[in-house]
Amino acid sequence: MAPELTDPHFSTGLTARILVVDDEPRLLTTLATLLRGRGYEVTEAHGGERACELVDAQRFDLALLDLRMPGVDGFEVMSHLARVQPDCGAIVVSGESSFSAVSRALRRGALDYIRKPFDPEELLATVASVTNKQSLLKAHENIQLRLEKSEALHRYIVNSSPDIVFMLDARGHFCFVNSKVESLLGYQPAEICGNHFRHILDDRDVARGMYALSAPNVSSDNPRTLEVRLKTRGSRRATRHFEITAFPIDPQTWPHSDATRGGGSGQSARYYGTARDVTERKEAEAFINFQAYHDLLTRLPNRALFKDRLELAITQARRSGQKLAVMFLDLDRFKVVNDTLGHAMGDRLLQAVTHRLERCLRKGDTLSRFGGDEFTLLLPAIRNPEDARQIAKKLIKALRAPFQLGEHEVFVGVSIGIAIYPDAGDRMDQLIQNADIAMYHVKARGKDGYRFYSETMSIDSANRLNLERDLRLALERNELRVFYQPQVCSSDNRIVGLEALVRWQHPERGLLFPRDFLPLAEETRLIGQLSEQVLDQAFQDVGHWIRSGHGDLRLAVNLSPVQVEHPKFVETLMQRVQAHNFPAGNLEIEITENVIMNDLDQISQKLRELAALGVRIAIDDFGTGYSSLNYLHRLPIHTLKVDQSFVKGMRSGEDGACIVNAIVAMAHGLKLEIVAEGVETDQQLTYLRSLGCHQVQGFFYGPAEPAARIAVTLERTLASVTPA
Repeated sequence: MAPELTDPHFSTGLTARILVVDDEPRLLTTLATLLRGRGYEVTEAHGGERACELVDAQRFDLALLDLRMPGVDGFEVMSHLARVQPDCGAIVVSGESSFSAVSRALRRGALDYIRKPFDPEELLATVASVTNKQSLLKAHENIQLRLEKSEALHRYIVNSSPDIVFMLDARGHFCFVNSKVESLLGYQPAEICGNHFRHILDDRDVARGMYALSAPNVSSDNPRTLEVRLKTRGSRRATRHFEITAFPIDPQTWPHSDATRGGGSGQSARYYGTARDVTERKEAEAFINFQAYHDLLTRLPNRALFKDRLELAITQARRSGQKLAVMFLDLDRFKVVNDTLGHAMGDRLLQAVTHRLERCLRKGDTLSRFGGDEFTLLLPAIRNPEDARQIAKKLIKALRAPFQLGEHEVFVGVSIGIAIYPDAGDRMDQLIQNADIAMYHVKARGKDGYRFYSETMSIDSANRLNLERDLRLALERNELRVFYQPQVCSSDNRIVGLEALVRWQHPERGLLFPRDFLPLAEETRLIGQLSEQVLDQAFQDVGHWIRSGHGDLRLAVNLSPVQVEHPKFVETLMQRVQAHNFPAGNLEIEITENVIMNDLDQISQKLRELAALGVRIAIDDFGTGYSSLNYLHRLPIHTLKVDQSFVKGMRSGEDGACIVNAIVAMAHGLKLEIVAEGVETDQQLTYLRSLGCHQVQGFFYGPAEPAARIAVTLERTLASVTPA
């Protein structure tokens, strides 16, 4: 049975006339069919614009409408309905469930709010209830009962809200706050009411919060929204972030009711709003922002933030006519630690290095991790290059002391390139690039130092890039050649050993010597691949000669620090020895004193492993490095090689001869073999023989030569000692 309406204010007939408004045809038809099934007289309006046309043309007792519709939305339909047919009630049937939408609909006069998807029985019950109540409202002060319904729904929403809901009086004092304030901030509603809202604002946001309420453009349709920090109970430091939405209340439309929950009275309310806790979102945003501009391992600014600060510093320096410095720092020997002890220890080392570097900086300087073991440093507003020089010296000194990583004591150094603005460039990328170029020149000269950029370095760098490209091609095209310089017994001129020396047959520049390309090979990490090719060829050549009758022939190979410091140095070397079936006892590796002293414990262990396998150990360029008797005593060393500079110095007087005398005497005392390099004259050879130095090499016996010529010499030597 359809509900009968006898009130004369209703439309003629016994059934209520209902306008159903929705922009979705299927839902519109469903609603209309459902209502017609209960006997209601239903008119369908597809969209808000059609609904307004029907309101102008026909009389309705009730409207069911959606809020979200293209063109004319539900709020506009409600406004139009209130102007044209104020006696017609409205029920919102919408998927929009936000607090602001519900509140706005209720303020526009909605009698009820049904959320999509709806329960048919619930909807019909609601419609029946509303239509029945409407007859009473129209008969007994319709407007008053509508306000009661709206207030009841509003109270339910407020008390169930996940946000803090509050009211303020004209002076900004709380006159209502819901119970959510207790769980979010720790305050009881009763102790908040009567206090000014600034008492729970963080001190940093008080001024902004006070201004927000006095903004002239704030209205019920244009509420004020801002983010502020609110204090929690018990600690002024414990703050949480909230998004505040507040709008003024018109005193003429606000119902003067009894005291509200929370101990306050809503009668004097002039502002109404919500506070949503967005602390987790703000913390996530802060973390994401930190990640975008910082290195998470060292907590230092990353490349992007460094460039931003450098760009700003250049602008300020240009305006004030000041200088600034950009430093490019590259750690020495970091890769050795990382490969030997593992990435975890490498990370700990980077953190320890960062801590030491930061202690050397001034306020306002920016240290950045540029990537890997590279750092950049910005020194803004320096007076002259000397300021940068002093900082560079402090940084180098700070890293010289050993680092303790668990049970391991490790040493690293730092190579620093410095570019001064505007002398070395007036653009960001130019300064960074030139500081990088200067740093590479430090590496080429032995590391652990600093250099200022100069224009000549750019020319060298261009040549360096071309040479690096050619060197990579040379490794692919097998352009490297192995030459051999004989090591001769000075007493009988017999060849006892051959030192393998690499040459590069460059297609355009001709034959290049090691000094022309080996430093570059070490910098670019091509030295490993280069050494593999040299060792393979040397093992093949000398192995063939050993098997051809020169069983005691020794092969001497000079190894770079990069190779020796690699954690798998021994394993890799012995794999190549075995692959070529080369007798380990005929191999002698030459390393410098500096390589040993960089990490004495690690190098000692490796050399002992090699000696145990029969490999001989020689110290190359002896006397030019640390010359420590301590390591000579501790290590399994077989041979000392006197540097050619000392041999040449014998001609310049007694000082040069004294050095050679001391080295030979020390070798005899330690029962080590000795080889003198760079012997060029008969006088040098005679003097060395008199000292008891019986192995020499140098131009006196000939330069380093290709394998084919060495083979001829060996054949001739073998023939001269073979019995007829």
